[in-house]
Amino acid sequence: MASAADPEVIESLRGIHEKLDVLVSGEVAPAPVVADNPGESLALEAVRKDLNSSFLLFCAALVFLMQAGFCLLELGCVRAKNCLNVVMKNAVDFCIAILCFLFIGFGLMFGKSVGGWVGGDIQWLSNFQGGSDIWVFFIFQAVFVATAATIVSGAMAERTKFVGYVLYTILITAIIYPVLGHWAWGAGAGGLEENFGGTEGWLESKLFTDFAGSTVVHGVGGACALAGVLVVGPRRGRFAKDGTPLLITGHNIPLVALGTFLLIFGWFGFNCGSNLVAGAEIGRIAVNTLVAAAAAGLTGMMAFWFRDGRPDPLSTLNGILGGLVSITACCHTVTPASAMMIGAVGGLVSTLGAEALLKFGIDDVVGAIPVHLFNGIWGTLCVAIFNENGFQVSNLGVQALGAFGMTGAAFAVAYGGFLLIHRTVGLRATEEEEEDGLDFSEHASNAYPDFRTD
Repeated sequence: MASAADPEVIESLRGIHEKLDVLVSGEVAPAPVVADNPGESLALEAVRKDLNSSFLLFCAALVFLMQAGFCLLELGCVRAKNCLNVVMKNAVDFCIAILCFLFIGFGLMFGKSVGGWVGGDIQWLSNFQGGSDIWVFFIFQAVFVATAATIVSGAMAERTKFVGYVLYTILITAIIYPVLGHWAWGAGAGGLEENFGGTEGWLESKLFTDFAGSTVVHGVGGACALAGVLVVGPRRGRFAKDGTPLLITGHNIPLVALGTFLLIFGWFGFNCGSNLVAGAEIGRIAVNTLVAAAAAGLTGMMAFWFRDGRPDPLSTLNGILGGLVSITACCHTVTPASAMMIGAVGGLVSTLGAEALLKFGIDDVVGAIPVHLFNGIWGTLCVAIFNENGFQVSNLGVQALGAFGMTGAAFAVAYGGFLLIHRTVGLRATEEEEEDGLDFSEHASNAYPDFRTD
């Protein structure tokens, strides 16, 4: 194999550079750069492959940063006596997600399909060479798994035993997410040059589209959060005896804002990286992502403002996140004008959905269920509703089948898993543990030792 310092490679790269200089100078009409010899063709291919790999790895790093965003958002929404527990859950679920996906989940998600339902045989990762595309593809997919897992943490905060949460995290990262992900993304490495042996899942074969995971990541995570909240029950003092919601405020709303801004930043990697290659189309994907977030933030704010006569920070911030989830499935097939409408509805869904949950006595600390589950379904339907190539009823039917089928399956399996955990090792903290705070009862420590944290 030729090294980077070989004269033939250097000469090929010099030829490429000269052709690009001519194009930029405008001396001749722009035309595709055609390789004059096999060496130049190989050099062009190597540059293109390295560019795409670097782009995807950078996007994976942005998605990883979303873990910090979720952590800060949840920290701000809980009371001070539960902060260390939040930190532990967000750190440990990431560690579990990476290892479970490495040993079990990746094969179930991207292996050769068994009837379209689950991945089967795939080479053990160690069998691939160091220059394979599979490494950067694995990293990008692994941080998605961690994102889906940590969605549940905020919804169930302040009353969940740490060991119960750990066991649930193993379930979603090793089984629930990979199997359901295979339905929609089984051949998901198709944008890369190398074929890893993955084949289409049953939804994928029906042309179901979820570009970056409105349903696969957020809908599945939100459905698991709903299952967990129903099993664990509301926090003590969240509802009066007649079911009237009582206010329990988070201890640091500025942390929620900082977490939201980090999530916006990470979402560029989430959506643009799902293109898998650094093509020109990532520009509009990024624009659609930002436009949807902005429109959703305003509608989330206005919905609360009209009802209570004042703008509410949490409604605004959750509105932004709802818009981001909404645009995730369709950011590659809609115009910015459509993205604005999609996001505007997403902001309303986040705010009004949170109010609806309270009427049913469901205690979701951070608003994860309306943001991720409700908007995940809405965004997936938008692939058909706002498609720039035109609306087709058949496409809407496929999108609805995928959105409700995947979230329904995730809810059923997660609910069964949470019930099993609850009846064996225990899921709900005792009244005394909840009153003292999970920092003390679970970790024998205190996030703010110099302050009173009641």
